[in-house]
Amino acid sequence: MRLDTNEAIASLTVDLDKDLQLLRKKLRRQMPAKKKIIVRDLSWLSFNARVLQEAADSNVPLRERLRFLAIFSNNLDEFFRVRVATLKRMTSIGKSAKMHLEENPDKILEEIQTTVIHQQQEFNRIYKEIIDELAAQKIFIKTEKQLNREQQKFVLNYFNDEVRTNIIPLMIESIQNFPNLRDKSIYLAAVLAKEDNSIRQKFALIEIPTKLLPRFIILPSKDGEHNIILLEDVIRFCLPNIFSYFGYDKFTAHIIKVTRDAELDIDNDLSTSVIHQLEKGIKARRKGKPVRFVYDKDIDPILLEYLMRRMGLSKKDNLIPGQRIHNFKDFMDFPASVFHHKLHLRKSFIHPLFINAPSVMHVIQKQDVMLHFPYQSFDTIIDLLRESAIDPNVKTIKITAYRLAKESKVANALINAARNGKDVTVVIELRARFDEEANLKWKSRFEEEGIRVLIGVPGMKVHAKVCVIKKRVGNKTIQCGFVSTGNLNESTARFYGDHCLLTANRAIMADINRIFKYLESPKHDLDILATCTMMPASPYNMRKFFTRLIDKEIRNVKNKKAAGITIKMNSLSDEFMILKLYEAAKEGVPIRMVTRGICCAYTHNKHWKENMEAVSIVDEYLEHARVAIFHNEGKPKVYISSADWMVRNLDHRVEAAVPILDPGIQQELIDIMNIQFEDNVKARILDNHQKNEYKRRPGKKIQAQVEIYKYLHEKSTKLEAQNY
Repeated sequence: MRLDTNEAIASLTVDLDKDLQLLRKKLRRQMPAKKKIIVRDLSWLSFNARVLQEAADSNVPLRERLRFLAIFSNNLDEFFRVRVATLKRMTSIGKSAKMHLEENPDKILEEIQTTVIHQQQEFNRIYKEIIDELAAQKIFIKTEKQLNREQQKFVLNYFNDEVRTNIIPLMIESIQNFPNLRDKSIYLAAVLAKEDNSIRQKFALIEIPTKLLPRFIILPSKDGEHNIILLEDVIRFCLPNIFSYFGYDKFTAHIIKVTRDAELDIDNDLSTSVIHQLEKGIKARRKGKPVRFVYDKDIDPILLEYLMRRMGLSKKDNLIPGQRIHNFKDFMDFPASVFHHKLHLRKSFIHPLFINAPSVMHVIQKQDVMLHFPYQSFDTIIDLLRESAIDPNVKTIKITAYRLAKESKVANALINAARNGKDVTVVIELRARFDEEANLKWKSRFEEEGIRVLIGVPGMKVHAKVCVIKKRVGNKTIQCGFVSTGNLNESTARFYGDHCLLTANRAIMADINRIFKYLESPKHDLDILATCTMMPASPYNMRKFFTRLIDKEIRNVKNKKAAGITIKMNSLSDEFMILKLYEAAKEGVPIRMVTRGICCAYTHNKHWKENMEAVSIVDEYLEHARVAIFHNEGKPKVYISSADWMVRNLDHRVEAAVPILDPGIQQELIDIMNIQFEDNVKARILDNHQKNEYKRRPGKKIQAQVEIYKYLHEKSTKLEAQNY
C-alpha cells in the first residue's frame, strides 16, 4: 500500500518514538533522566555568546568587531521572533505543550531572560570599549548635543532636505487605538514639555525611516577626523522644529523597539492556496504578538509606564532595558570609508580544473569536482548554468532554490535557459523563513518567463540543494549536476563556508532525478525516495541511514577494530541522534564534532570509554557545511548534506546527502576537517557547561579558515602547474 507523505511521516514518527524509548532505557544509568541533553534555546544563546566573543576580541579589526555586534543583535532579534515566540505560545497552551526538548517552557523563558540581560550588559561593555578605540583612531559617533556650529547647520539642512518628508510623528495620547509598532523598526519615544510647566506634557512617537535613509550620516569634520551622527540623533536635534507650533520648549526622546512573533502558521489544508496562506501570514506577522520590548534605560519612567499600559505589556514580556542605541544590525553598514586600515579579504579563486576550460560540463563529465566556498569561487556554478542556458544540446534543467540573491545571477541564467527553449523546473521554497516575500516575487518572475515552478511539499520545507542538467547528443542522454550543503546564492557564497559536489555519476544523477520525481508527484509518494540507491534523503531514510553507520562503528570497536566518527553541522539537537552518539562514546568510538550553533549534546561522561571532542568555530566566514565521515575499517565513508541533525531536518523537510566517491576529494574533506580540529585561535570547546573556552595549546597558532585557504590555494597552484 502506498502512503502519501503525511501518512508516511506519522508512521515513521511512531517508529522513532519506539526506538527513542528503547535507546533511553539503554542509556538510563549514564545520566539522570532530566539531563540527557542540553536545552536547545540555552545552547543557542551560548552560540550567540561566541559571536559576542568575536566582538570583544581586540585582535579582530574594529570594523569587523562592529560587524559582530551587528550579527549578535540580528541573531537575537530572530531568536525572539521565532524561538521565544514559540515558547510563549506553548505557555499559553498549558501543561499539554511539549515540542521536542521544551518540556518546561516557563522555566526556559526565565533562563532566557536572565541570560539575555547578562549578555546585553556584556554587549554594552564591548560597545563602550569599541567607541573608545574608534576615538583613538579619530572616529567619533556624535550625539545631537555634541555638534559644533558647522555641524548643527549641516544637520538642520540634511533634516529639511532628506528627513522631514519621511517622518510623521504620532501623538499617541490622542489615538484611540494604539498604533501597531512595526517589527524591525525603531522609534523615538518623545516627551514634549514646557520649562515653566504652563502646558501639560505630551507624548509622541516617531518611526526612524532607516528603510529610506542611511542610519549613519558623515558630518563635516576637521582634517584627520571622521565624525558620524545617527539618523535618530538628527531627528532628536530637530525636535524643536518638528513640534514648534505646539508651543513646547523642552524635549526628551529615547529609542524603543518591539520584537514580534514572526512564526507563520501555514497549515496543511490543500483546499487553501499556499500562496494565499503565505500572503495572509506575512501580513499577520506585521501584527504578531510582542515577544520583547527593548528600551533606553534612561527613558522617562512615566512614558515607559504609559507605553507598557497602552501596548498591553507586563514584566513577563521580556522587557529589556538597554543603552541609547538599538537595532545594532544596522552597524553592518557602518561607513567603511572612515577607517584608516582597509580590510584585505582573501579573494576567492577559480578551481584549477575550470581555469581556461572551455566547458564546465565537459570537465564534470570526466570527473567529480568539489567546490569549497568561499575559498573557491561560486562563479563556476553560474558558469555551468549559463553554459546550459545556451547549449543547444541541453534540453532540461531542474533545480531547487531555497534562498536566492537579491539580484540573482542564478535566476538570470535559468530565465535565459527558458528563453532559449529549455524545459526549466525550479522548486522554490516559499516558506524559507524571512525570505517568503522575496521567494513569492521570484515565483511570479519565473512563471512569467515560462519556467515551471513547484512550491514544495505540504507540511514540510524543501531544503535539499540539488540540480540535474540533461542534454541530448545524438541518441544518447548525458546528465550532470550538483549537490550542495549551501544555498544557490552568490551573495552569501562569499562568506558562507559550504561544499558543493559537481558530478556526472550515473547512480547519483539517478537519485537526484528520483528526488525531483518525488517533488513533482501530486501525492508526494515516499516510496519514490525509497528507490534511491546512493543518496539518503529526508524525510524517508536519512535518520536510519546515519544510525546504521553509527551502529557499524559501534560493532567495529566492540570487535577490537579501528573506528571513528567525524561530523560537522550547524546544529545538533535531535535527541535520538544524540543518544546514538552517547551509545557510541560509551563503547569507546572516538567522536569528533564541529558544531557552529546549537549543540544539545553533552560531550563528557564518566561512564563513557571515550569522551567526545567537540568544538565550535566562529570567525570571518560562517561555518555552514554539513559533513559526516565514518572510519569504516580504514575505507572511509564520507558524505556532505543539506541537513543538520535536528528533528525538523530529519523528519519534516526534504533533505539530501550525497556520498563522496572520489578518493582524492574524500581525502581533501578529511584534511579540511583535520585542520578545523587543529584550530587553536578561533575554536571554542563545547563542554557540558557551555563555558565557550577557547581551545588553546602551546606552539604554532593555527586559524582554521586561514589554513584551509592556504591548503586549497597550494593544491590549486600545484594542479594548475601540472595542467600547464
